[in-house]
Amino acid sequence: MNAMEQTSWATPPEDISTAIVAVKKKLRAQIGDVNALFARIEAALEIEVADIVATKERGEDVWPVIQFSDIAAGTVSKQQLDLIHRRGCAVVRGQVPVETATAWDRSLVDYVDSNDFEKKYRGPADDFFGTLAASRPEIYPIYWSAAQMEARQHANTATVQSFLNAQWKNESQGTVWFDPDQDSMYPDRIRRRPPGVTSQGLGAHTDSGSVERWLTPAYQEVFSTLFHGDFDSYDPWDAAHRTEVDEYPSSTMCSVFRSFQGWLALSEMQHDQGVLHVVPAPSAMAYLLIRPLLEDVPEDSLCGAAQGKALGVNEQWHPLLMKAVSGIPDVQPGDSVWWHSDLIHSVAPVTDQEGWGNVIYIPAAPMCEKNARYAANVAERFRLGESPTDFPQEDYEVEWPNRFAEAQLNEIGARALGLRGAVR
Repeated sequence: MNAMEQTSWATPPEDISTAIVAVKKKLRAQIGDVNALFARIEAALEIEVADIVATKERGEDVWPVIQFSDIAAGTVSKQQLDLIHRRGCAVVRGQVPVETATAWDRSLVDYVDSNDFEKKYRGPADDFFGTLAASRPEIYPIYWSAAQMEARQHANTATVQSFLNAQWKNESQGTVWFDPDQDSMYPDRIRRRPPGVTSQGLGAHTDSGSVERWLTPAYQEVFSTLFHGDFDSYDPWDAAHRTEVDEYPSSTMCSVFRSFQGWLALSEMQHDQGVLHVVPAPSAMAYLLIRPLLEDVPEDSLCGAAQGKALGVNEQWHPLLMKAVSGIPDVQPGDSVWWHSDLIHSVAPVTDQEGWGNVIYIPAAPMCEKNARYAANVAERFRLGESPTDFPQEDYEVEWPNRFAEAQLNEIGARALGLRGAVR
């Protein structure tokens, strides 16, 4: 089978441009009337965008705001749940007490300072965001501090992750895709942005694959309804086949299924100080996927999608979606912020930032076979103090004597790393 005949690639094709031409031909044939399909998607998104814009004009929060106490008590209202499904994102107030979060913040300062990190830091080691407008991020490539590990294995974190996982349809097509009540502890980095910073921010994008979303067999299954012209049956909350997706290798990739990306605030952050923004409509992925099939896009282009890079979203190809970009409300230390793994997100620019902007990145990555495999790898990296394999191998912490130790894992942490209990 030559490149033009092949229409799915489990591993990167030798010639991406030729593969794109081939897969677009296949998808157009499956869909039939592409223009009609896109018109239906665009009409549905216009309603969502109009509602988002009107909500902002009324001075109301676009992001659903949920109290942790309601999650813990099981008293989140149906109206709030419906809004989470519609928006694909949420702020959880008081996931941990303010005092706990600020103590973690101080602990992180002690951790990096005691190990002379600033003098040893060699600069960014990946170019994942190379196609986006961005400033040098204030991202620290450390993973095994006491603060990070305590936050990951905190009982309240597990409660929120389970709540968020439950928003997904985890059983469909006769398969249980993941266990919503067991996380796999996906270690990520921290951000420390000091007062006075001027930053260009980070352009709108989605993670978890770019060209893969069109080219790979598993993603073609995930989006099968769309790729067969049936937008009405598309459910962005159905986990079917998502736990079977593999991204193409790159310097920064994700080897697990994340139901939500997220972070925990360690400092107060005002809504106008260079904070996270999203396009709060999970169905916007349908727009991104079908847009490149229209006739005004070059045949070998997926609206700028490039292997090994974040999937960028912009005014040129996605003007309707860009009207809906909406920032988080003010957050306090101990609040957490979450967004559906397909959601378009960005970081707004800021001039002379007021206050700190400090977070620990913690997603929801429910246990499944795929995530269990990566958890076993993570456990080994944790023991050695090395960088997780989804990130550049910088390995700053190998010789740091005060990194978090295996003996400090609680039951939640040990199970998440596959060191206790079994995957159900």
